[in-house]
Amino acid sequence: MQTNKKDSKTINFETDQQVMDRIATRFDILHDMTKAVIAGDVRAMIVTGPPGVGKSYGVEKELDKASMMDNIAGRPIKYEVVKGAMTALGLYATLYRHADANHVLVFDDCDSVLMDELSLNILKAALDSGKKRVLHWNADSNKLRSEGIPDKFEFKGGVIFITNVKFENVRSRKLQDHLEALQSRCHYLDLTLDTMRDKFLRIKQIVATGELFNDYDLSKEMEGEVIAFMDTVKDKLREVSLRMALKIADLTKVSPNWKQLAENTVMRRR
Repeated sequence: MQTNKKDSKTINFETDQQVMDRIATRFDILHDMTKAVIAGDVRAMIVTGPPGVGKSYGVEKELDKASMMDNIAGRPIKYEVVKGAMTALGLYATLYRHADANHVLVFDDCDSVLMDELSLNILKAALDSGKKRVLHWNADSNKLRSEGIPDKFEFKGGVIFITNVKFENVRSRKLQDHLEALQSRCHYLDLTLDTMRDKFLRIKQIVATGELFNDYDLSKEMEGEVIAFMDTVKDKLREVSLRMALKIADLTKVSPNWKQLAENTVMRRR
């Protein structure tokens, strides 16, 4: 730890290994908390971090493990991953389908749910800290009638939110109040990948496990070249993410001049 005398602030300089250890600890917590939601020991969790760092992968990996026996036995799967836009009515219907205990509903980058006041009120009811969590839909709906969904039901399932949004950065005062109420009902895990360096070291961490390029016929030497190239040009890349590493790996199969292709397809023009 060193002190910057110019502004009298104490600045903590982490080594690369310390950064990777910090990130690894957060992702271990992500796995453990996902297991807790599956077991019903935790009602809900919010996971926030930048895109393309493996947030969804860690959650879905644990859900797949938990669903293995259901898959083998041909029983209905107890979890659902929702991506993209969703209306408040669609949210109510989806919560009903997973209202039973030990069911888990995952909202993966489904930020429309977190940015809509009616949806947030439904979520607050679903995740209330009381013993019984009863949801109501107090408006007439042909959709609910046609699908046999009642206008009230008790929700006993668990919910996981995976988002790129940091709640404290939302500017709308009205939404902020709802998000704070939602956050008070959930465990909130920030993966602390706030800098380009953090994100790049996360990529190196995943490459070291051998999982990132699993489906690519790349030599270890070529894997190293891809990551070294990313490191050299990371300030110019459109994004620093696991997806970007895979995009560049794709280009190595297209042409021996893959670096030139990368300069023209995945890098910003200056």
